[in-house]
Amino acid sequence: MTAYDNIVAHERTSWALSQVMGRLGWDQETMMPRGAAEQRGEEMAAMEEVLHARRTDPRLGEWLEAATAPDAKGEAILRHVRRSYTRNTRVPAALAAELARVTSVAQGVWAEARARDDVAHFLPTLTRVIELRREEASALAENGALYDALLNDYEPGISGDEIAAIFARMRTRLVALREKVLGAAYQPAPLKGEFPREGQLRLSRTLAEAFGYDFAKGRLDLAVHPFSSGSGADARITTRVAENDPFNCLYSTIHEVGHACYEQNIDEGYRYSPLGEGVSMGVHESQSRIYENQLGRSRAFTGWLHGQMRHEFGDLGLDPEGFFGAVNRVQPGHIRTESDEVHYNLHIMMRFELERALISGDLQPGDLEAAWNDRFLRDFGVAVDRPSHGMLQDVHWSIGLFGYFPTYALGNVYAGCLMKALRKDLVGIDTALAEGRPTVATEWLTAKLQRHGGLREPRDTIIEACGFEPSEAPLMDYLEAKFSDLYRL
Repeated sequence: MTAYDNIVAHERTSWALSQVMGRLGWDQETMMPRGAAEQRGEEMAAMEEVLHARRTDPRLGEWLEAATAPDAKGEAILRHVRRSYTRNTRVPAALAAELARVTSVAQGVWAEARARDDVAHFLPTLTRVIELRREEASALAENGALYDALLNDYEPGISGDEIAAIFARMRTRLVALREKVLGAAYQPAPLKGEFPREGQLRLSRTLAEAFGYDFAKGRLDLAVHPFSSGSGADARITTRVAENDPFNCLYSTIHEVGHACYEQNIDEGYRYSPLGEGVSMGVHESQSRIYENQLGRSRAFTGWLHGQMRHEFGDLGLDPEGFFGAVNRVQPGHIRTESDEVHYNLHIMMRFELERALISGDLQPGDLEAAWNDRFLRDFGVAVDRPSHGMLQDVHWSIGLFGYFPTYALGNVYAGCLMKALRKDLVGIDTALAEGRPTVATEWLTAKLQRHGGLREPRDTIIEACGFEPSEAPLMDYLEAKFSDLYRL
């Protein structure tokens, strides 16, 4: 076997083991008994030790020195393996295992604290997670910013300063749009009523299939915080149900379907390799957000969804245009995952500022709640009424995902670019959406982006799909046009 062949074989097993570890995480969120948290922490730590040993195997270094790629696919595989090997050899095995153990247990502590609205219960655990992530960042940073070292895990090729500049340009236009919308004379009416759990789940399955999700290679379950897990032939999704708010369930499902379809649609020839997964979290989020928002919340598609809702639940008290308004109502609520398109990125910008300050040391964990509450009031004009609506609402920091939050807004930026290109290519897309056939659009996304997996770098993936450099302008143009029309500005 050549050095390249040895790398491919080694990565195949590592990829399979990482999928097993992901399945443990899925089980922890959906099926695991509550009393098993500590044991699961040990299991996750053991798996991380095995994976870390494989990722830092000295033979990988020797093979990388000697390997010659046979083609563009091989060059991409070597690029990913080299990046991973460089990163992981800088992080001590004991630290990697401790992070896996602590974050697994921390997830349960966060869930308890959130249920009890008790920040003090979570604070010692959060402090420990931050300490470990700062230690990891110090090992990776090479005299650079600690936050950038963590950001690189989720969105290679971009810095915190670049993101801050994008967000600053977006904030000006978002705040201006929000003020116009909230001050408009016309305000859409909300959807009211009770929508039984089973009906929501039936409709969720219908929506998942309409967008192209393959249930032969996935499943739909309930979780506190909706997520997608897995890749290839096993890509699972979760949703949640509130019987007085069906949009929470339905649009969470569409969102996670976007993630899962990306994973299901990657070229099978890339499976069991670093190319067999989404290339970055920003690109991943572009898929979930374009499925959920530009397609799923469009006037054309909500007209079809209105009929499906009436079939499942009876009279809604709204005509199709009123239903479109209810789906897209703008309100400054506390919860990120329930926020409208105008406010969503403001939620992300706030979290980005806070977590960057936590990692740099400019903000101490004990001061996080006050900082969160002050900035939320500044950005949204609404006071935080309880911790579960504030710093305890998101799972991300409990599991150590510092550097992850900005990729949500980057995903929106990329989705804006993709929708601009998609509409140029598919001039009849609204007709298909009105008929409940979003696969016309999702098949375009598969061909242009999803099937390529990790073949290209994140920025190049978007450029190749769209035909132009990514920027926030298409997203902001889309938001201003959509909500000016809806709110009759």
